[in-house]
Amino acid sequence: MNTNDGEKAHDYDFAVIGGGSAGYAAARTAAGLGLKTVVIDGAEELGGLCILRGCMPSKTLIHTANVALKTRNAAEFGVRAAFQGVDTAAVRRRKRELIGEFAGYRHGQLADGRFALLRGTAAFSGSHELRVTLRDGGEILNVTAKTVLIATGSVIAWPEVPGLAETGVWTSDTVLDAEEVPASFIVLGGGAIALEAAHYLEGIGRRVTVIQRSVHVLTGMDPDLAVVVESSFGKRMTLHTGTRLLRVERLPEGGGKRVVFEKDGAEHTAEAAEVLLALGRRAAVQGLDPGKAGVNCGRGYIVVSGTMQTSACHIFAAGDVCGQAEVVHVAIQQGELAARNAARLLRGDDSLEKMDYRLGLFGVFTEPQVASVGMNEAGAAASGRNWKAASYPFNDHGKSMVMGETEGFVKMIADTDTGEILGASVVGPEAVELIHEVCVAMHFHCTVTEFLKIPFYHPTLSEIWTYPAEDLL
Repeated sequence: MNTNDGEKAHDYDFAVIGGGSAGYAAARTAAGLGLKTVVIDGAEELGGLCILRGCMPSKTLIHTANVALKTRNAAEFGVRAAFQGVDTAAVRRRKRELIGEFAGYRHGQLADGRFALLRGTAAFSGSHELRVTLRDGGEILNVTAKTVLIATGSVIAWPEVPGLAETGVWTSDTVLDAEEVPASFIVLGGGAIALEAAHYLEGIGRRVTVIQRSVHVLTGMDPDLAVVVESSFGKRMTLHTGTRLLRVERLPEGGGKRVVFEKDGAEHTAEAAEVLLALGRRAAVQGLDPGKAGVNCGRGYIVVSGTMQTSACHIFAAGDVCGQAEVVHVAIQQGELAARNAARLLRGDDSLEKMDYRLGLFGVFTEPQVASVGMNEAGAAASGRNWKAASYPFNDHGKSMVMGETEGFVKMIADTDTGEILGASVVGPEAVELIHEVCVAMHFHCTVTEFLKIPFYHPTLSEIWTYPAEDLL
């Protein structure tokens, strides 16, 4: 246990449960505002989901897949190279070294003395009381706090599919730390985690089948983006959409696993060495007893208002545990805002800040990549505003053609009355980087006319945004 100045008191202004991205951001902010703060984290390793089992390890593996794909396609560019497979043990070593560095840095931030750090698991015993069971020795501490932030993150969701749990399927946690990777996989799911895993596995030379419930992958994004991804994935692997999972079976004598699913009114099967479950996550609140503090949960997540307050006004929540936007930059914003609002409550100020989700930045690191910011076409149609969308393909863009990456397009949406850019999306090369051009512009409520005054170097991928912008004038 680390405490400020060796103090042993367990009474705090602000208690943070969870030391991941949201929790650390909140604790840092609260301490900077002068609140006596404690972070409670009982995980085996400090760092949170993004560092340990999410963003950073997955992107490390994906970069390996991208290098492998470039090697496999080298002949297109006149390069003599032979793809001889991937040393997955070496991939794992590199990943562990990088994640060890990231986690070590976060550990140092949490333990640098700005706030107390209790290495234990917390459970509410009242609206302001927490019972903390320390990792070392199991000692129980009673902690009281005037305000609390729940930032416990999320865990893998296990749907009720017959045989799914019994057959011992892989999860994202498994694939991210596997020293040996079997020759074939069935990936269950069509969201970002599922598609990124499928991209990695196929990229390193595994045979992959993706089974998605909805009629398109990437539910919630514009269908025209999904169609490009589906077309690309269809050239590399088998993709089934519009399905219903019926059961998972283990094949005899170590022969792998079978997934039985319904599609177009008929029963189908897929077989592979392993099945990877990637059907979403749920709030990590087991053992926390939020009900004892008057905190309501709904649909598997803690319910919060725009001020990040729960049904108990002095208790806040941030990050994946809320289920609103399970991405790191939003978790950090939520944590910081919750800390500022907690400080306001403690000084009797009712003018609390509210989260602004207008930008809604999102990215998927597949091949091709997908990203969006602001409104999509469905959101624009529902907004009641007059709007127009314009797009431009990568197969008519010079830099894309030079790179040999011509799948996809960029799309921009603008208000036809004011000219303000309402949203943008991109599916194609470096999409997750390219989207920031429009994200920055939208942050300042930029109009299409103003956007076109910005210089773009030639030839670059970025200049492709000028073409849909010109069509929106």
